[in-house]
Amino acid sequence: MAARSARSKSTRLLYSLCTASISPAPRTSTAALLTGNFNIRYFSAGSAAAARLREEKDTWWKDSLQKLRNIGISAHIDSGKTTLTERVLFYTGRIHEIHEVRGKDGVGAKMDSMDLEREKGITIQSAATYCTWKDYQVNIIDTPGHVDFTIEVERALRVLDGAILVLCSVGGVQSQSITVDRQMRRYEVPRLAFINKLDRMGADPWKVLNQARTKLRHHSAAVQMPIGLEEDFKGLIDLVNMKACYFHGSSGETIVSEDIPADLEALALEKRRELVEAVSEVDDKLAEAFLSDEPILAADLDEAIRRATISRKFVPVFMGSAFKNKGVQPLLDGVLSYLPCPTEVTNQALDQSKDEEKVELSGSPAGPLVALAFKLEEGRFGQLTYLRIYEGVIKKGDFIVNVNTGKKVKVPRLVRMHSNEMEDIQQAHAGQIVAVFGVDCASGDTFTDGSVRYTMTSMSVPEPVMSLAISAVSKDSGGNFSKALNRFQREDPTFRVGLDPESSQTIISGMGELHLDIYVERMKREYKVEATVGKPRVNFRETITQRAEFDYLHKKQSGGQGQYGRVTGFMEPLPPGSGTKFEFDNMLVGQAIPSNFVPAIEKGFKEAANSGSLIGHPVENIRIALTDGAAHTVDSSELAFKLAAIYAFRQCYELCKPVILEPVMLVELKFPSEFQGTVTGDINKRKGMIVGNDQEADDCVITAHVPLNNMFGYSTALRSMTQGKGEFTMEYLEHMQVSQDVQTQLVNAYKATRTGE
Repeated sequence: MAARSARSKSTRLLYSLCTASISPAPRTSTAALLTGNFNIRYFSAGSAAAARLREEKDTWWKDSLQKLRNIGISAHIDSGKTTLTERVLFYTGRIHEIHEVRGKDGVGAKMDSMDLEREKGITIQSAATYCTWKDYQVNIIDTPGHVDFTIEVERALRVLDGAILVLCSVGGVQSQSITVDRQMRRYEVPRLAFINKLDRMGADPWKVLNQARTKLRHHSAAVQMPIGLEEDFKGLIDLVNMKACYFHGSSGETIVSEDIPADLEALALEKRRELVEAVSEVDDKLAEAFLSDEPILAADLDEAIRRATISRKFVPVFMGSAFKNKGVQPLLDGVLSYLPCPTEVTNQALDQSKDEEKVELSGSPAGPLVALAFKLEEGRFGQLTYLRIYEGVIKKGDFIVNVNTGKKVKVPRLVRMHSNEMEDIQQAHAGQIVAVFGVDCASGDTFTDGSVRYTMTSMSVPEPVMSLAISAVSKDSGGNFSKALNRFQREDPTFRVGLDPESSQTIISGMGELHLDIYVERMKREYKVEATVGKPRVNFRETITQRAEFDYLHKKQSGGQGQYGRVTGFMEPLPPGSGTKFEFDNMLVGQAIPSNFVPAIEKGFKEAANSGSLIGHPVENIRIALTDGAAHTVDSSELAFKLAAIYAFRQCYELCKPVILEPVMLVELKFPSEFQGTVTGDINKRKGMIVGNDQEADDCVITAHVPLNNMFGYSTALRSMTQGKGEFTMEYLEHMQVSQDVQTQLVNAYKATRTGE
């Protein structure tokens, strides 16, 4: 309050200075001064008052942004992300009652707003909210843990400034923890780690900390240590301030700070020294004090941890149990202390008017508007588009420009999200995450105020690995069936819809069985469309293994203008790891083929590569070079050359020794050691390759690479093999060549369907 009154006092003073020194000039409101909605032309260029006013405005925005945090909470399945978010909302006063994830009380966690999420006890869609903690505004995105919904994590991390990586104190660093950490590295997101579930049997935070160092390659150290574990977990010791914290009250809302228990003092000093050493390795200022054997003050250590975390050289590790209401408030303090505000993060845009030259964004509301649409949802009032504002200010009623399409649109409604609830706002500035209604766009589009043509870099979207044939049971529901598929496709870039040219069936593709099951179920609930689905189909690919040459003449004469086109060149496989699926190289010398026909030739080859002759799946990792050809002055046309390219591809493809590629999954299994023989035998039977085998207490943890085609129904098989005690997670690894016998089976099956046997 004192800061606010000082600010308004200085603004009034500036206002009086300005109006006294310039006459006549229109009156300028205090609100306009604060938001910057005033016209600076009334001030003379050398006016000291104008300069002071600009400085005051900049300081005000800076203060506002310094008290803002944009964070995400990510983790492996069942690590307690949503439970943690629920506690954060409770302690910050956003909700007044705590509800559990599975919704046994009929309510469920606030951030799991879909009925399906509450029933299954999993997060399906990332949900955004905001809260206030110690005068700081914290925007939070709670993300799913299941690998099938990995795009939700991907697009959340793309727009966040910091993140909390939640690790289970029993399960430790699991497969999805590694994936999420990789995504955080990709978008250069500073993070804190939170070791959750210290109240559970078998909890061992120090084992998890070591796993984070070895498996995730984190340079990390604990900033807290527990007082007791499992049933005896009572509280935490803050290693920065060397104080013990206990959480009292029905929901752990009262924090009592005491001296460290005598029996834990020696261990606490040892762990604090470990923390100081770890931070000193990456922070020169602290290293100087540490090497000089000076006493390390709490404030100095705090600042050093902040510097090292923001520069992504260090990951501070917090501890607690969200379910037992212990350790959440100190974690919130850690978010304010160690994670960056929007101005401390470097964001770059691509200037489309200067050949995609990189431009560093200031992150200031004073600049031109630059906002990224990172998530779409179908709301009750039309499309709801989530925006992260990187620069400038957006206001209700403003006209904004979609740089990707060039369209100018009006912002009819601007809201802040609290899970599935929304609060109308008049304007939002750089650093904030908001949503707009009624703005038609695609996920990943960039909006500006029209003064610049900047686009933000896109997100990494993984390729779908599984497909299902789907059709509506009732013919009357065809309209809703199409509506649902179109909406889901717009919302989720990993969900694809296509038409099988052979059977004319609608094919949906996604990241796994659960991913597609959820969309079929949502279609039934949200659009009242009962759908029948076929057997899951794996997204195989085809490729070639050797180079071959083609020389094809397409000649057709049937009275009138004929068709004439000759193409000569070669086809070869691209080197492994090139990352390019199809490459066309025009190596023509001279005018053997007029240049206006070359795009039609490329189009023909691309079209032919969409369906290989082995099993009809797309052909990848292929390079086609056009070296020569011939044209006819009358009979040559774009169609003739396109057809020549298609037939040349088919003729040459067989000579290139094509092979089939199948998606191989990285599977992590955890089960009691007594079932090791049975489970490993079954993995071998499924043509899996075991690449890791660890022992954790009485459990065996196996990592294997298994073809997706052999993993259908595995959850049921694993349960029956382990008496219901086994669990597994699976994520896409890469496409690999199938064995010769599998290739023969697949080719024969494809031929049988083609001939209708």
